Amino acid sequence: MKLIRRKTFDRIHQRLVKLYGVSAAAPLAERLYMLIGRYGVESRIGGGASLWNEKDVLLIAYGDSVKDGTENPLQTLRRFCNTSLAGAVNTVHILPFNPASSDGGFSVIDYRKVAPELGQWRDIEQLRSNYGLMFDLVLNHCSRSSEWFKNYTNGVAPERDFFIEVDPDEDLSQVTRPRPWPLLTPVETSRGTKHVWTTFSPDQIDVNFASPDVLFEFLDILLMYVDKGARIIRLDAVAFLWKEIGTTCVHHEKTHEVVKLMRDMLAAVAPHVILLTETNVPHAENISYFGNGDEAQMVYNFALPPLLLHGLLRGDSSYLQKWTESLGELPENCTFLNFTACHDGIGVRPISSLVPDEEIDWLVEQTQKRGGRVNMRSMPDGSKSPYELNITYRDALSDPENDRLGMRRFLLSQAIALSFKGMPAVYFHSLMGERTWQEGMENGENRDGNRRRWDLEHLEDVIQTGGSGYAYIFGHYTKMLRTRRTVRAFHPDGGQELLPTKPDRFAFLRLGERETVLCWFNFSSEATVLEESWVKDQLGDGRFQNLLTGNNLKFENGSEPVNAYSALWLIREEA
Repeated sequence: MKLIRRKTFDRIHQRLVKLYGVSAAAPLAERLYMLIGRYGVESRIGGGASLWNEKDVLLIAYGDSVKDGTENPLQTLRRFCNTSLAGAVNTVHILPFNPASSDGGFSVIDYRKVAPELGQWRDIEQLRSNYGLMFDLVLNHCSRSSEWFKNYTNGVAPERDFFIEVDPDEDLSQVTRPRPWPLLTPVETSRGTKHVWTTFSPDQIDVNFASPDVLFEFLDILLMYVDKGARIIRLDAVAFLWKEIGTTCVHHEKTHEVVKLMRDMLAAVAPHVILLTETNVPHAENISYFGNGDEAQMVYNFALPPLLLHGLLRGDSSYLQKWTESLGELPENCTFLNFTACHDGIGVRPISSLVPDEEIDWLVEQTQKRGGRVNMRSMPDGSKSPYELNITYRDALSDPENDRLGMRRFLLSQAIALSFKGMPAVYFHSLMGERTWQEGMENGENRDGNRRRWDLEHLEDVIQTGGSGYAYIFGHYTKMLRTRRTVRAFHPDGGQELLPTKPDRFAFLRLGERETVLCWFNFSSEATVLEESWVKDQLGDGRFQNLLTGNNLKFENGSEPVNAYSALWLIREEA
């Protein structure tokens, strides 16, 4: 075993036994071995370096988030990052860049191609020369316009087994539904009308991982993405991957086994690549994808955005404090991806067991008051329940009576997410505090309110001199990003210790090998004071500098005045 150590190969074999049975496992293991050999990615293995550090800041962007009409959008994105974001981010998540038919790129037609309207593979390779890259592996479903599905409808092997046919009279009441639409979609095939499984939409046909050929298609694509330079592979909607009628069809034990198999394969040939699971579900279910440290190395911190939103709107961090205290230690070499906004809405399912239902209803009401909308999901009894809030994070935190105060509250939310233990991810539209794009929601879907595309010249104008607070937010935000990357205590593996405070405050220590940072946040719309004695209790005697401003605290008469919605990253300087 030149490509894979015997111990790893045996572990992969056992996973294949669990997935497909004893008789199928040996030939499948040999097939996987041959697949790995074809790519030769093992030649690019790094030498035991950490997977992440405090300098990591990930930018989430579509390939055409910014365009200028004279070059491929991927080239424009690279140019914008090199100029306006120099020193602020080091990794770029290019949201699905494949040819697609719907859902903002998540209904993939061809996984091995770059959509021509975005650019070519060489444009992605050029971006890789400056930044780490994150790719989406949309592995729960593909587009009904794909060759896979066309071959299925025509009865061509092996694609005729790539999708899940179900009798429409089958009892599917136990299946977890993230969308309000029918679970089954009728399609015409060479064998007549068939009903296929469609978890998310009639255009997104779920693939059948019970077929080993499906698994191997995605393993091949995974290795191709590694070969193309992906640093992080995002497993989209992975929780729904394995279907078994009579179960919820979410978090199936074989779903976890598939993720572990991918982890084993990458550990053997590309240990520098990180697996990230995207599971917008209650917190305890979400973190199950760490396994025992043998599954995903990184999991989205899905509870953070709605808990932070709730706490800042209420001016009360109680639920956020309680959840933070419960996090505990993660398995070794595992961490969170911390974010507040992304291409989707603000999911509320992750906090279903963390805050009362009436508080979620209140968040829905506040979202709608601020011009947002709400996507629903179907419940087993036929009712509908809030699934996500469709609004930009800035607008979700806006103050209708005082725009400047709303901007301060938004920037405070970003400071908290940046200092939280884990790797931070920043959505493109959060950089300038984008407003909800009402036209997008009217002409498309609710999620399009947070998916506006920018003209480069216009964007550069508004982040430098434009109104609506864009320049103010962009300037403060990018300065905060650059500062964060210099703070060793923000290493994802560093410690985090919650500090009990009053409900209108939130504080914790970030603990590095050589430094400690006191992260303190005012959740109130009113100015307050920070007591010198309390700071000394946390950091010891000395002078204290706020890294976010570069200024030392004066503590006249034993206290320091702090403005509404202020953030402080305090370090101690020796007296």
